[in-house]
Amino acid sequence: MFQTFDDGADPSHGAERLARLRAELERRGLDGFLIPRSDEHQGEYVPPGAERLKWLTGFSGSAGLAVVLKHAAAIFVDGRYTLQVRDQVDTGAFEPLHLIDPGWHAWLEEQLQAGATLGYDPWLHTVAGVRRLEKIAEKTGASLVPTPDNPVDAVWSDRPGPPLGQVVVHPLDVAGRSAADKLADIQKTLAKARAGATVLTQPDSIAWLLNVRGADVQHTPLPLSFAIVPAEGRPTLLIDSRKLTNASRAHIEDVADIAEPSEFGPALDQAAGGQGAIRLDPATTARWIADRIEAAGGRIVDGDDPCTLPKATKNEAEIAGARAAHLRDGAAVSRFLAWLDREASSGGVDEIGAAKALEGFRAATGQLREISFDTISGAGPNGAIVHYRVTTDTNRPLEPNSLYLVDSGAQYVDGTTDITRTVAIGEPTADMRRHFTLVLKGHIAIATARFPEGTSGAQVDTLARYALWQAGLDFDHGTGHGVGSFLSVHEGPQRIAKTGTVPFRPGMIVSNEPGYYRTGHYGIRIENLELVKPPEPVPGGEKALLSFETLTLAPIDRRLVDVALLSEAEKAWLNAYHARVRAEIGPQLDGDDTAWLEAATAPL
Repeated sequence: MFQTFDDGADPSHGAERLARLRAELERRGLDGFLIPRSDEHQGEYVPPGAERLKWLTGFSGSAGLAVVLKHAAAIFVDGRYTLQVRDQVDTGAFEPLHLIDPGWHAWLEEQLQAGATLGYDPWLHTVAGVRRLEKIAEKTGASLVPTPDNPVDAVWSDRPGPPLGQVVVHPLDVAGRSAADKLADIQKTLAKARAGATVLTQPDSIAWLLNVRGADVQHTPLPLSFAIVPAEGRPTLLIDSRKLTNASRAHIEDVADIAEPSEFGPALDQAAGGQGAIRLDPATTARWIADRIEAAGGRIVDGDDPCTLPKATKNEAEIAGARAAHLRDGAAVSRFLAWLDREASSGGVDEIGAAKALEGFRAATGQLREISFDTISGAGPNGAIVHYRVTTDTNRPLEPNSLYLVDSGAQYVDGTTDITRTVAIGEPTADMRRHFTLVLKGHIAIATARFPEGTSGAQVDTLARYALWQAGLDFDHGTGHGVGSFLSVHEGPQRIAKTGTVPFRPGMIVSNEPGYYRTGHYGIRIENLELVKPPEPVPGGEKALLSFETLTLAPIDRRLVDVALLSEAEKAWLNAYHARVRAEIGPQLDGDDTAWLEAATAPL
């Protein structure tokens, strides 16, 4: 229903498809071309027809980029995918390299020759991204050539067409605010910034603003579309009308005009001729849009997507929905963990079976709309692959005396969830318990943190790593990402990471998921979602501080805890958390599941 276990990635096609693309580039007089894992909206989740990187290379991860030159080809992925990429890609055709260090920009500078022509699709690169490319071209003496008719599409003969997922109205009781009220605030923001209009390119911003949800991509209820929002007057939504029902059309037309995607260019031309500058977010807006506006004589100013911060700062209805969704989801996950304890010991459970069972427990709530991402169901060494996606080819049994990592989430109308638990199958080793406890210490440090207003994710990130660092260990991914309200499970702008620069605000939801990965052996991650609470006075202190409320409710495997490594305060936190899980989840369980929960949440 929700997840398939054949990712379609096939490295055997890599060399042949690379040769076809190089022939097409030569026909066009291009010496190279960039293939990002993105669509026209620069989103993480893209429709099948935008999976150009996967089609060309076999890599199915959510972030990456390939660079194809006459004499070299490379694929760049971040730390989540350094193991996966080697399994999915023909490394004889594409050299796998790290997206950040040394990074594709540095590699391209070394590889590009003076006079070379480098093609890029202006629909698939942001304004900021092309600015960086222009600097590389200037430094190397190469020329950039925009190719909106993507050469990959010319050699991809069976490319899927655009999606036509139905658009539905997001109920006001869970949205918390009307589309008209949100629009009024966004227009005030534009007027204050002296911008005549903005172009919204991120479908989650449009979904939030208009109180609608769609079904154009897997796992995230997005209506792929664009919107032009003036500082005064009615906005225009550019969307394929075949996606609209009578109800959703009437709902949208209360506040906005509707036009077909084919009218986007002319609509931009018209906006360019209006009064005032057009505000574009250079980090999320396709270069094609900026080029079209400037060609029509418009003036562009850089500015963040004005929906991003208010969308991330949940209102009271959204917060109530998140709590309700996590209570429901916590019961489903607890039932799954109880089932897993009963079944895995017999040796009859594998990664796919576990993932399907977890989906089943969520579906049994009667309120599951979708899973929020493909379940990461990793047994033993597969758990060490940070964003592992189980397939029929990689499926492993959950073996005795091993670890099983399951990272999963759900989409409910009232909230989006994301939880990771690492479970002992049989008897864990001393190293497993030590590593798990070091990760748990980092998790608790985040959960119990107090911090002043203005604190960013980069400042908090260190707390999650401190205990690991003291042991000479670390993890190569961020500690936390923002989460939407029946929207994207990965939502900005807040994040807990070395690169997290946006200050936390009350109402933001962020994940807390430190980890440790021992290649070839096991992976460990503990993830809860946290709600940023308003400033509160600290007893005996002089300043009110922000803190987190843990939303996620499910047992943390106490069999993996080395109590000797915990401080009294850390031990008290875990006991209090488990007491809360027992009190709030317990009434939703019965029979053997209730007995299991009592044991799983017993005080240390």
